Amino acid sequence: MAESDLTEQEWKEKGNKEFNKGDWSEALSNYTNALKLPKGGNAEKEMFYRNRAAAYLKLGDYEKAIKDCNTSLKICCNKALYRRCQALQALKRFEEAYRDAEIIMSSDPNNKVIQPVKERLHEIVQDCRKDSHLSATISQMLDLAFNVSADKKKREIAMTSLLALARDEASAEEIFQKEAVTKIAQLIKVEENEKVICSAIRIVGEVCKNNIKRTESVVRYVGLLWCLEVMNSTSPKIVNASQYCLQNILNTYSGMNNERDANPDKTLCETHKNELDMILSCLLNSVTNKTITGLARDAIIELITHNIHTALNWAEQLVELRGLQKLLEIASQLEEYESSFDITSSTRNIISICFAKIYENTYCNDDKRTFINATEEFIGNNLLKFDTESKVRIVLAITTLVFGSLDVAEAVIFEPEIFKMIFAMSKTDDILQQKVVCECIVAVVTKSKKVSVFIRQSVNILENLYQSEDDSIRIRALVGFCKLSKFDKSILSDCTTIEPFADGATKKLAKVCTQVLINHKKRKDIRKWAVEGLSYLTSNVEVKKELIKDRQAVKAMIELAETNDQSVIFGLTIILVNLCDAYDKKEFIPEMTELVMFIRRYFSEEYLTKDGNDFVKKRRCVLANEGVTGALVNLAKTDSWNCKELIARVFKAICSQHNLRKIVVDEGGMEALLSLSLNGTDKGKKYASRALVHIAYTILPEIAVSGQIIMQAVRPIINLLNSECSVNENCETLTALCNLASINDSMRKHIFKEAGFEKIEDYMHDDNNMLKRTSAQLINNLVLCHEVAI
Repeated sequence: MAESDLTEQEWKEKGNKEFNKGDWSEALSNYTNALKLPKGGNAEKEMFYRNRAAAYLKLGDYEKAIKDCNTSLKICCNKALYRRCQALQALKRFEEAYRDAEIIMSSDPNNKVIQPVKERLHEIVQDCRKDSHLSATISQMLDLAFNVSADKKKREIAMTSLLALARDEASAEEIFQKEAVTKIAQLIKVEENEKVICSAIRIVGEVCKNNIKRTESVVRYVGLLWCLEVMNSTSPKIVNASQYCLQNILNTYSGMNNERDANPDKTLCETHKNELDMILSCLLNSVTNKTITGLARDAIIELITHNIHTALNWAEQLVELRGLQKLLEIASQLEEYESSFDITSSTRNIISICFAKIYENTYCNDDKRTFINATEEFIGNNLLKFDTESKVRIVLAITTLVFGSLDVAEAVIFEPEIFKMIFAMSKTDDILQQKVVCECIVAVVTKSKKVSVFIRQSVNILENLYQSEDDSIRIRALVGFCKLSKFDKSILSDCTTIEPFADGATKKLAKVCTQVLINHKKRKDIRKWAVEGLSYLTSNVEVKKELIKDRQAVKAMIELAETNDQSVIFGLTIILVNLCDAYDKKEFIPEMTELVMFIRRYFSEEYLTKDGNDFVKKRRCVLANEGVTGALVNLAKTDSWNCKELIARVFKAICSQHNLRKIVVDEGGMEALLSLSLNGTDKGKKYASRALVHIAYTILPEIAVSGQIIMQAVRPIINLLNSECSVNENCETLTALCNLASINDSMRKHIFKEAGFEKIEDYMHDDNNMLKRTSAQLINNLVLCHEVAI
């Protein structure tokens, strides 16, 4: 039979046969031929359109499939809905597809085929609606944040909210797609609001975080130079935000993160070697840029230090690119000579750390020799100049090197010509020369582990400088003598001719240091030395009594802690440890080894035990009432884990007194304590956790900390429950958990999840009745939550 003689039914059967064979194009042709015939009723037409829609679906022509389904549905409701739903879903028109699935389910609730489709579409639609809402929210916030004529507070809130959203990957992508980064780069050129600027810079950092594509786009269209230009500020907050942004770019290229001891990904480093090398080159060029601020310079050097790692090969490149000479140039600057470079009180400390990291990562002898050669070249060039300024620069560079790499410094300092120069400088009447010489000697004494020729010869220099009428010289020499106490007295006995702390000299020196502390804003050149001197002298009970009576000095000490001066953090922390008696007399504290040796050298063992309990409590009260909590909160921001441990000791000592706990809470100590309890040394976390227990034992937790942050206290507190603790300590910990469990069901579930029933139940079987009662009370509180009870 000829095809022209086929009926509609025959065309349909022919189409179905081809469809089942998988020849969908032929099936499509057959269904179309059936539709061309003028005969047939609506039922047949509806079926042909529906069948052709199925063929279009298979061929991926979803628009034509939808068109045929629509025609079919005009003839007969519902039958073609499923195919239209499929086509709409393929075209990502999820709202329409979901609507069709709902109609099918409403007429056929038991349809097993459409049910999972509807559920899946429901999830997609919810996400799309959420994304649509997110997109609208971001657009609204961007419009407000970039409207310079809008209300200042509203713009700050909008930019802060955008920053919070940018920490989520989907939101970061949405912000990026709306070209917010380009707008930020333009905005910052004219923006005056510091909060808006900081949030905007951090948004760029979040957009770059862990996303190569976005990072490459930012570097290409906004540029590294933009990051460095923004960093060139006198605002610490803007500098920190810029540093964070640039570090995120480096992390994305290298696979590092901001965690302690993070390691780069070697494969990523190799892939993005050119980009990483370009960043190092830009940073190095900025180190000796005379137009940048001291804060920006410090941040740039810190960025270099943080990213010196074998996988990045930055240490070797720093040597090759004359980076060492550039760093030495900055390390030898001094404000007294109207330096052409802006530097801060922390600059040389930061460079010392950088030198140490570079030297650690130079593994072959050739690289180490190159390091030493670079130093000798710098010193040799300055020695040829003969003027006083050049001599001072040599000594400053050596001092910085001592803290960075003693090996390199000793290779230079033991040269007869250098020591001869240092000795001659100490004999002049020039205070500046005496100061830098004294600092250099103190540095060597601090870092050396054994007595060298240099130290033996330096003792006489220290003795002469100690008798100076200038306080700034005497205090530096005082610190030198304190440091010398770590060496065996018999070794240096033939070098010394005076007893520095005899005949009431201790109290006199403490008074001088205290006056510097009170006038620390005017005496920036010496305040770190005064603080370090007091960190030793406050081991003397009489000095502690005098210092705590001087409210001006106490206030000044707390005020100084809030300046974020990195050079005084450790010294201030030791003073607070001494004043609060924040250590067990029987324990060994590595950070305070030098202090104990100092006491044994110049005083007697009684100074370790003489402090009365009542005096200690009074001192803690004075410090708490004068605002030491704020000082501790600021000090706790340090990156030094040793300092964090000492700060946690002070917090624990203060919180051990019932009457001082509310002060710690009222003055914002809880968040710092939570941070210390989660990050730091094992001992540091334990001391901070014990302080949290003291507070939770006494004050209602919801008053102590608002919101969900209180949840963070649970794990560190639970970790204190162990057999090594005394009965009283375990009882106090259980009571603290009881108080936490009184907040709400969320907290009860969280405690139960963290502690587990067995750990708490163990104490119900303890021989001590107090422990039994307290653990039973805790379980009673926990089972108030229905889920915990089950």
